[in-house]
Amino acid sequence: MPADVQSAFDVAFWLSDTALNCNEYLQPQKLQRLLFLCQGYYTVVYPKRGLMPAHFVADEIGPIEPNVFLAFTRGRPNIDVDLFMQHEVETFLDSIWRRFGHFSADRLGKMTKETEAYKRAWRRGPRAEITLAEMRLSFAKADSAPSVKQVIRPKMMRTQHGRPVTVQAWRPGKKMS
Repeated sequence: MPADVQSAFDVAFWLSDTALNCNEYLQPQKLQRLLFLCQGYYTVVYPKRGLMPAHFVADEIGPIEPNVFLAFTRGRPNIDVDLFMQHEVETFLDSIWRRFGHFSADRLGKMTKETEAYKRAWRRGPRAEITLAEMRLSFAKADSAPSVKQVIRPKMMRTQHGRPVTVQAWRPGKKMS
């Protein structure tokens, strides 16, 4: 399945930078939970695509992406990442951050461990892979996590008169010849 960003590190750095901009420290476990939520919800919103080429596994502490987990154990790694993402990817990540960024690592851990995708993988054994299909099914059902409609909402702003308006990216029409 094609991915819309080059690596899981791109998303991890985006989340880290966003947390920093909000004057918040992003704990490694909270980062892992947010990455899992990003991938899970993305597969529901865009069924034929993945957000990032990442493999999540069911660990005792919850779902983790082992490569990002190891790289961030001693702080932010010094690697090159692509910080410029497609508009729809950045809008999606912004929605995830607005919905879950203020949650504690413990609350996110509990929520992600309650997903059917994690439970199925954990039953197969420690460090068993959580497949994208399992994630899609789990987040589409929304038994233990909020539904997609509660998470991915258009950005609302207000006019100078206070009326709410939905903000969309400008997409110019065809050039007339």
